[in-house]
Amino acid sequence: MDVSVKPGDDFYSYASGTWLRNNPVPAKETRWGSFNLLRDFNISAVKDILNESAANKSAAPGSVEKRVGDFYAAAMDSVTIDKLGYTPIKKDLKRVGAVKDTKAILNEVAYLRTSGAGSPMFGFYVGQDRKDVNNMVPQLSQGGTTLPDRDYYLKDDARSKKIQDAYKTYITTLFTLTGVPQAKSQQNAETIFNLEKKMAEAQMARVEMRDPYKTYNKFSVSDFSKTTPNIDWKSMMAKMKVTGEDTILVNNPAFFKELDGLVKATPVTDWQTYLQWNVLKSAAPYLSTPFVDANFAYSQALSGQKVQTPRWQRMSSLTDGTIGDLLGQLYVKKHFKPEAKERMEELISNLIKAYEIRINNLDWMTATTKEKALAKLHAFTPKVGYPDNWKAYDGLEINRKTFFQNVRNAGVWGYNDMVSQLGKPVDRTKWGMTAPTVNAYYSPVMNEIVFPAGILQFPFFDPNADDAVNYGGIGAVIGHEISHGFDDSGSQYDKDGTLRNWWTEEDRARFEEKAKALQEQYDAYTVLDTIHVNGKLTLGENIGDLGGLSAAYEAFKMTEQGKSNEKIDGFTPDQRFFLSWAQVWRGNILPEAAAQQIITDPHSPGEYRTIGAPVNMDAWYEAFNVQPGDKLYKAPEDRIRLW
Repeated sequence: MDVSVKPGDDFYSYASGTWLRNNPVPAKETRWGSFNLLRDFNISAVKDILNESAANKSAAPGSVEKRVGDFYAAAMDSVTIDKLGYTPIKKDLKRVGAVKDTKAILNEVAYLRTSGAGSPMFGFYVGQDRKDVNNMVPQLSQGGTTLPDRDYYLKDDARSKKIQDAYKTYITTLFTLTGVPQAKSQQNAETIFNLEKKMAEAQMARVEMRDPYKTYNKFSVSDFSKTTPNIDWKSMMAKMKVTGEDTILVNNPAFFKELDGLVKATPVTDWQTYLQWNVLKSAAPYLSTPFVDANFAYSQALSGQKVQTPRWQRMSSLTDGTIGDLLGQLYVKKHFKPEAKERMEELISNLIKAYEIRINNLDWMTATTKEKALAKLHAFTPKVGYPDNWKAYDGLEINRKTFFQNVRNAGVWGYNDMVSQLGKPVDRTKWGMTAPTVNAYYSPVMNEIVFPAGILQFPFFDPNADDAVNYGGIGAVIGHEISHGFDDSGSQYDKDGTLRNWWTEEDRARFEEKAKALQEQYDAYTVLDTIHVNGKLTLGENIGDLGGLSAAYEAFKMTEQGKSNEKIDGFTPDQRFFLSWAQVWRGNILPEAAAQQIITDPHSPGEYRTIGAPVNMDAWYEAFNVQPGDKLYKAPEDRIRLW
């Protein structure tokens, strides 16, 4: 803490100032804070498990240890990987470089997907139908671009220009590494950038994409094909291993009309180059050192990271991301205690009780809507720690000698696994995050809140800490995930996870008015020179924070410590609660990463997450004696009370 600062002037520095000064961003990171510390601890724990598994000579063939160990050992064998250069993708490059016509181009777009070699032109996945949640449907989404957001193609300010140049350099470098002459590689970079820019122009902005109705467009496959005369989706889907499906969901139909025009108007040679680029960029992180270095140089321009993340760390993350349910079994055996799960379940049930009290006490919502809100709250499914059913990855071949092939095999396995869900009942046991992940999530279509084992550690959660610390940390995280069910987007889904209105018109209007005030509060926060927080993009997360912290405080006040005024280390229970919240969000970030975060991340920067919710809570003012005249002071009538 930095107690020389007045909490009412700068609560962020008061709670974390000394830590911030003493903990600059390490060279291998783009930001450094509580999340990163825990992620760092966790990835080291994962590394130990992987090293042990890789060294275990007696692991039985087909066992979890053997498969995890082999995957990691192959990933760490940089000598073999360097010897191979770009040999693993020579065949792909040659094949896509030989496409002769539109039909062949579209065949390749499908083939690259099913073979785990890229996702050109558009996004595709299989997921629940938002208006019929017991049904899995094929879904198409805008895509085809490489930079993290369409804005990077469309803006021409100095910051965006610098990133565009770094991107073109990256393309040029990868082509030259495969033996293409420099001049031709530069020409390729222009071709790819210009083609992707056209796709970016057809994409909807992130803020628009937050509207679940705007992005819900249902078509029969034959009707959708009529809107794209150059792409027959029935045959395209069959090539993508989707047969017998007559319906498709599309998040941005206008994008596909535009793409259809591009398919026809763009010379075949340009498509060859674009498809080769898709093979190259998806393979680069898994090829020899020059490819990996080029990949890092490009990401450096985006994030400002000083040195490359060590190979063991990248490969540990890759193992988690690729065969997370195998690694997860070894992780929870070692790092997740049953008593942590019990304590979490108790916290969740207390948070739901607190939320119920808060909904009942809302002065802006009518009884009719309250009843529906409570029904939704009571229908939540909490998941804690790890899945009940681990994926077995049956049929996935992992060989200790062939790293690149392992990655490809996993891509094919993952794709087939996704497509195999069509026509089957929705699997409500599956998880969207792996057990070692330091994060949590809410799924509107499942109406579930999920807390992987990875986040259930200090500073979020410590079974031995006092309630103030746990409620201000993981309690607020639980409250945050519950609040996603009631944020600007999640609140449009009912208790069954169906996209369906359950509000009266007046209540919805009052909710939107309050949400708009919260949006304006965050819009006013400055991050870098002229860059402000995007209150619209971050609205869902900011509602999550405000609702979550308010509910966590309510739940905390039900505990023995919450009812007392007994100080620990000189701080009252309420002060400890708010300090715990603040210290979860402390962190330093590089300016490049901060600029990128504002464009692409729906979360507000840590500094504003720290203060954004508390300044709307009377309890915070009382805890730190914040008075009119203090910089963070908001008059009681201006404080935003949502959930």
